[in-house]
Amino acid sequence: MTDNLILAHPRTLPMYRLFACLFSLLLLAASPAWSQQGPQLDLPRVTLSAGMHLIHAQVAADFQQRAVGLMFRKEMPANEGMLFVFERPEPQCFWMKNTLLPLTAAFIADDGTIVNLADMQPQTENSHCSARPVRFVLEMNRGWFARRGIKAGFRLGGAPFAARR
Repeated sequence: MTDNLILAHPRTLPMYRLFACLFSLLLLAASPAWSQQGPQLDLPRVTLSAGMHLIHAQVAADFQQRAVGLMFRKEMPANEGMLFVFERPEPQCFWMKNTLLPLTAAFIADDGTIVNLADMQPQTENSHCSARPVRFVLEMNRGWFARRGIKAGFRLGGAPFAARR
């Protein structure tokens, strides 16, 4: 009976709605996308080229796939990586929470040109951002780009970029 009295009071109705929204957000945060405890391994793949080098990349194209990314991976083969695909070019920032591997992120323009590179430390919450809006981010084992002399301005090839030139 007291519950009805509390909810019936006009000043408590906004507070009730606030609690309902907060509870909904809590349920969303507990969903499988956020509570995953292992790596995602079943993503589609694409082959990219960096000059004479081939990259076999898993494609993270939706919100859930991008949110998990390469988290929980203990190893990644030398010429493999993950290509994050966004709906439109925007400033992109990445961090390494729950990511066990040291990585380099290549922030890539629509035409495949690398805008900037960022070396990232495992299990940190430091943000690494694109120098300008981009649609693609390619994560590779740290040092992969440097060992091949690939820097900002280098153009990658592959189906995701060919359709946007």
